[in-house]
Amino acid sequence: MENPSRKTTETRMELANRLFFRLYQCANMLHKTGSRAVEEEGLTTQQWAVLGALSRESVKPGMSMGDLARYLMVSRQNLSGLISRMERDGHVKIEPDERDRRSRLVTMTDSGQHVWQVLAQPKIRNYYEDVLGDFSVNDLTHTLHYLLKMLENMQRIDKETPQDAESAE
Repeated sequence: MENPSRKTTETRMELANRLFFRLYQCANMLHKTGSRAVEEEGLTTQQWAVLGALSRESVKPGMSMGDLARYLMVSRQNLSGLISRMERDGHVKIEPDERDRRSRLVTMTDSGQHVWQVLAQPKIRNYYEDVLGDFSVNDLTHTLHYLLKMLENMQRIDKETPQDAESAE
């Protein structure tokens, strides 16, 4: 007779594998189809995330590169190249932080605000409706709950994992 707990463990691992593979596929499709939704504005999903982060009222004075990297959960190295391209395109500006000259603040420019608020937002909302149109409010709430639960667990693992100084940034 087969051990029921072994069968449960195998089933959990099979479901976990399927879940993480679907998350991987969703992330790839978000990048592909999301970027397509805002490509006329010259944006990618990564730039969309940066503008979204910088559009929050609480960070109107700007965000340090480190805070922005932590908020977006990307390395400072990856963020640096992205911000440089966005600065070149006129969407953001980088200035020394008057309170800490070693730190640089990233803010959205007037042009970036126009792109974000006037050009991109309607397309982003249409994209959300195309992707989530058949989700009920309850579906959205549950999905968000479980994604946040997974994210919190991943963050806990990340904090427990020793990192070298370069990858920690």
